[in-house]
Amino acid sequence: MSERGQGGAPVVVARGLTKRFGEFAAVRGIDVTVRPGESFGFLGPNGAGKTSTMRMVSAVSRPSAGELTIFGLDPRTHGPEIRARLGVVPQEDTLELELSVRWNLEIFGRYFDLPRALIRQRTQELLEFVQLADRADSRVDDLSGGMRRRLTIARALINQPEILILDEPTTGLDPQARHLVWDRLYRLKREGVTLIITTHYMDEAEQLCDRLVVMDHGTIVAEGTPRELIDAHSTREVVELRFDDDGDGDASGDGGRVARLGDLAERVEVLPDRVLLYVDDGDDVLSTVHREGIVPASALVRRSSLEDVFLRLTGRTLVE
Repeated sequence: MSERGQGGAPVVVARGLTKRFGEFAAVRGIDVTVRPGESFGFLGPNGAGKTSTMRMVSAVSRPSAGELTIFGLDPRTHGPEIRARLGVVPQEDTLELELSVRWNLEIFGRYFDLPRALIRQRTQELLEFVQLADRADSRVDDLSGGMRRRLTIARALINQPEILILDEPTTGLDPQARHLVWDRLYRLKREGVTLIITTHYMDEAEQLCDRLVVMDHGTIVAEGTPRELIDAHSTREVVELRFDDDGDGDASGDGGRVARLGDLAERVEVLPDRVLLYVDDGDDVLSTVHREGIVPASALVRRSSLEDVFLRLTGRTLVE
């Protein structure tokens, strides 16, 4: 796979981009700019409008309103030309289960009218890239979920796309399989491939994205690098407290205990299973909690994350 440089004009520009289904607006006038060679993320829960946005950026769904250009071209009039330069990893794998791993790649390569010798060469290179060369002759039906996901990524790369669009690339995978996928995506980015990723996993967005937008109900509620968003919308640390009683001010109510905790933090979030204290020095605040005679069943001090940003902006966690 060839190396590509960064810089130059944006590869995706959206202004007032809107997608409606009847009376329902799935995407409500968003503005997005994606630069060549970067990894750009759309973070949000299911139903936020991420997939509808990706379908428009993939040039397979027409915008209802607004402007959209991809490689400087209008997808409404240059759809085939744009799609030839894209690779798309859909949320659900659409592999041919009865065929071999190798045949899934070679057949897909023919959709791009590539010479058969070139398809065979790229197939072997991609199988090695996604660490499936030893399973080339296995039926897809016999692969694990993580292997299928890597094969889907390999298939999306058969035409050497300039932009790789990934919709929830690691949903349903175990931690080891997720990290293998992340490693392949890191390598693609180093080669200059632009990545556009949708995810509702906060750690995935922090690991993979140079910049991202947080979406909720079809709108963009924040944009920036992961670090910028955390610095702007959360504190340095978070104290997580869990209580196993139903007493005064437990994690599901507004009693005296939560009121007392509120005096110790810049912000308090009461979730069904825990109380979050947003503070600058978690260890110091946790010591004060104990000195105040408040004894949680368990306590954790951690750095703020994008989930805290999302909770602050929308009042919801990213956990589905």
